[in-house]
Amino acid sequence: MHSEESDKQVSSKSLALRLLFMAAAMFAFGFALVPIYDAFCEVTGFGGKTNTTAAVIEDSVDVSRSINLEFVTTVNEYAPWEFRSEVAGMTVHPGALYAATFIARNLTEEWKTAQAVPSVAPQQAAKYFRKLECFCFTTQEFAPGEERELPVRFIVSSDLPEYIDTITLSYTFFDTERLSDNATPTPSPLPGRQ
Repeated sequence: MHSEESDKQVSSKSLALRLLFMAAAMFAFGFALVPIYDAFCEVTGFGGKTNTTAAVIEDSVDVSRSINLEFVTTVNEYAPWEFRSEVAGMTVHPGALYAATFIARNLTEEWKTAQAVPSVAPQQAAKYFRKLECFCFTTQEFAPGEERELPVRFIVSSDLPEYIDTITLSYTFFDTERLSDNATPTPSPLPGRQ
């Protein structure tokens, strides 16, 4: 009988150690996923991630080739924002510098902070779509009821494969406060915005 209890204790300790090891391994794997995913997206262009290096303006513009560029905007569910592009799309020539404007408005009577997450489709086009300036690079703080124009300056590289004639640039606008479980609203006026 004593041997049976001893075996159960050893078995329980062994099981507890295995479970503890699995929990630690899953925790470490969770931290490793972000850099692994970023590296995978950078290599394959998967997920529509755009470039992370500064774009260089090309000397030659290919006016013989036209690319249809479509703009799609989405507001994350329950986010208190109005978000749209000024135009539904435009025709661009590879190698030329272009600008587009998006408009966002805080629909609440509170200070809000938002972040836009971009995506480019088809995913093969993502590495050829180079943003020089974009509101998506930083978070955007809005006063109660404030509406603001948000610029994007970009170039479609002349190296874009010939079979791609349409590119979709989409943004999802998130309320950053809702993304953080422990966020506490801290209404702080922006310099020059009171």
